[in-house]
Amino acid sequence: MGRIAIIVPVSVHEPINTLVKSAQHLKGLDSGDHQVKILYIFDGDEKDERVTALRESGVDVLARNTNRGKRAGAINDGLEFLKKYRPDFVAIFDADSRPSRRFVVECIRKMRSDVFISSAKREIINPYTYVAEGVFIEYKLIGSLLRISGFRQFNGLIGVLNQRYLFRYRLNENCMTEDADFSTRMHSLGLRAELCDGALFEQAPVKVEDFISQRKRWYYGGMELWKYFSDVISSGNPKFVISWIMALTLTYFPLLFLIPSLLTLPSLVIRYGIRGIRVYVGLITYIFILQYSAISAMLSFARKESIEWRAIGRVE
Repeated sequence: MGRIAIIVPVSVHEPINTLVKSAQHLKGLDSGDHQVKILYIFDGDEKDERVTALRESGVDVLARNTNRGKRAGAINDGLEFLKKYRPDFVAIFDADSRPSRRFVVECIRKMRSDVFISSAKREIINPYTYVAEGVFIEYKLIGSLLRISGFRQFNGLIGVLNQRYLFRYRLNENCMTEDADFSTRMHSLGLRAELCDGALFEQAPVKVEDFISQRKRWYYGGMELWKYFSDVISSGNPKFVISWIMALTLTYFPLLFLIPSLLTLPSLVIRYGIRGIRVYVGLITYIFILQYSAISAMLSFARKESIEWRAIGRVE
């Protein structure tokens, strides 16, 4: 029997109800014949009422009393906490992650010695606004691209990771997007990311300001990755090199895809009915917001201005 550690980094803004529901859901996952430890990691202290509520839900909690390194720092501190547990696999989720029941088991099935992460396609569970509808279509597209891409980058490193590489290389606490940073480093070493069966359900930003803040941070973090250019080239994997460069260039100019997107209305209505009109409006709105976010992030990067890390509103 092996050991699985599940890590959930928690921001200071996360609602208590979301956290309790998260714990209940993760405790219900199928783990096969593996032993499981679920660890929530707080930037706050032991006096936080959410710490008490989670412990009463039957999970472990690490109150680290600092925001050093933000999400990357929380995960790294969690790895230190788990050293004595010695997990064979480490699963990382966010508080709004709702993986399918066999998600972990299916991800482990894909694990090999040269695989650093295994995860599944993303699904949006709250397409209630035009912004969320745009993200809904985006995730459908990403799910298809991940099957052919040589650079598989799972947002937030949400999935099941090989403890060997996670404990050895850790996450970079001095970058904006620790997930893309880690994925770039691992692919450059010749390791692989696997797409497994199942699905991971999560929330999309519902407010325009939350969406812009999130994407500005992602775009900014993407520009930081160019420091690994020589490592990427040295990997000797043309498929990875091409996919990585395309991810860090084409995605910064979403208006290039505006005309093809304008032609999607008939197919969206056929597929989703009346809802297809809302999806269509959301898609067009999404493209313009993305372009604004990309330009804003590029200007901030050129000026060496930092990007504020803002909490994303949840739908209860």
